[in-house]
Amino acid sequence: MKTFFFYASFLVLFLSINAFAQDSTQSTEKFTAHNKGKFFISWGGNRESYSESDVNFRGKDYNFTVDNMVAHDKPKGWHVDYINPANMTIPQTNFRMGYFINDHYSVAIGWDHMKYVMSQAQIANVTGYINLPADQSGSIYNGVYNNTPVDMSQGNAQEGGYEKNVVQPNGTAFLMYEHTDGLNYVNTEVSRHDDISKLFKLPNTDKIQINLTEGLGAGLLYPKTNATVLGMPRHDDFHISGYGLSAKAGINFTFFKYFYIQGELKTGYINMQDIRTTTSSDDKASQDFFFFQRIIAFGGIFRL
Repeated sequence: MKTFFFYASFLVLFLSINAFAQDSTQSTEKFTAHNKGKFFISWGGNRESYSESDVNFRGKDYNFTVDNMVAHDKPKGWHVDYINPANMTIPQTNFRMGYFINDHYSVAIGWDHMKYVMSQAQIANVTGYINLPADQSGSIYNGVYNNTPVDMSQGNAQEGGYEKNVVQPNGTAFLMYEHTDGLNYVNTEVSRHDDISKLFKLPNTDKIQINLTEGLGAGLLYPKTNATVLGMPRHDDFHISGYGLSAKAGINFTFFKYFYIQGELKTGYINMQDIRTTTSSDDKASQDFFFFQRIIAFGGIFRL
């Protein structure tokens, strides 16, 4: 009987020590040790570069293509609008919100607010025809074009165009064209995340953690296109115009468990075959091109 009590007491002691050790391990486990079940949200700014693009403009009385259009972004620089709630959607910005399905993979939805501006100071070849009624100001450009060089700055054209319904001074511009409010890429991303803090011998990842991230995305283009084609009134409203695909790689610095700064390089392909250009539903534009983004974002990560 004494032997039984001895072994029973030893077993209780062993289980107690084991349970205490497990509780101690759980209580000291770092918040950054696992990602599964965490949410994150971020806001940041970007710069973009674009490949040249053949842009087709078509309507009831015209159909022409501007070959190898050159375009650029429209940065606002370091500006309070990035954090001003009343104006923070105006600059080139990136919003993302996501969830970790396990320690290494997340799914996120986001909005890349890019800006695309046709460079006005360019001479581009135009192919197609224009046959507007004689009473329209743009009829001065009537004719057949066959890789014909056209100066995009003629007719007092200016980047950004003129305000809606404003009569263009000093003649009619051939074309003013941009997506500046903006080239909105609404997308879903699947990303991988890897903690590389050990490479930098960081002793406590709950204070500073460094992660690498890579991802693939796809989504819709929802631009507000400001286009003045042959002097006709512009549409100037949001419209689902096409789709996009993207890939990214970045580095993430997380501070005090909950806050992070993330830098990303992102490239992708945009195809828009249904761009609204004027107040007439007969008038459309289409184009496809590649883009390259440089992004800095600030965010938070948390559990509910």
